[in-house]
Amino acid sequence: MTSWNVEFLQANAPASQRALIILNQPFSSPLFHRLWNACKWRCCADGGANRLYDLFSRPEFKGDTDFRRLFLPDLIKGDLDSIRDDVRRYYESQGVPVIQDDDQDSTDLMKCISAVEEKEQVEEAPRNDVILLGGLSGRLDQTIHTLSYLHKLRKVRPRVFAVTDDNVGWVLDEGEHIIHVDHDLLGLTCGLLPVGISSTILTTSGLRWNLTEHPSSFDGMVSTSNHLVLEEKEVRIKTTRPIWWTAELRGSGLV
Repeated sequence: MTSWNVEFLQANAPASQRALIILNQPFSSPLFHRLWNACKWRCCADGGANRLYDLFSRPEFKGDTDFRRLFLPDLIKGDLDSIRDDVRRYYESQGVPVIQDDDQDSTDLMKCISAVEEKEQVEEAPRNDVILLGGLSGRLDQTIHTLSYLHKLRKVRPRVFAVTDDNVGWVLDEGEHIIHVDHDLLGLTCGLLPVGISSTILTTSGLRWNLTEHPSSFDGMVSTSNHLVLEEKEVRIKTTRPIWWTAELRGSGLV
């Protein structure tokens, strides 16, 4: 039984053995602060550096404090075809390593995951949970890449989460899982998505519409728009093949 939670989204979650990868997609200030504070190491994937830099141009950051200097990433990495010149100059002036990797067989996300792995090897550190800020919104091809890549990563990095202002999602490998539900953070809607597989057999408890030894596939039933139950503090899922679990975020819980 594999246990899961989203405690990294809690308001005062302590910085833990987690790595944050900021992708080139929009995000809100409250979500950013939750994830930044919950992680010990932070990386921008190419144009994700633009998103981080521009965050501090918003009205709530006006004043005498240079907020950008308080939120410097540990690394910026990618093929650097998206990062703006002014953003690159600023972060380099602050001592942030900006690494260009022109490997055309890997995406900026893949390059950043490699950086996490290199850091772990050098430091002989425990494996980090990885949190992607972005990856499930915007361009469809990029979303499909996130779905595909995390599906592949499940065997070597079993805890990789993708978070947007609307959703949190991750891959449940074949077997049994228990998801501890924080109803202050998660909205009602959730889904079990058979992405990257021909089919699976699902058994669940703790959902509004539970399944018992039920086949799920793109050619058959897909459990989208299912609901969490407020009286239930956990969801149990048994799957014969890896699937994507997604849950809606409750926006008010991040304010």
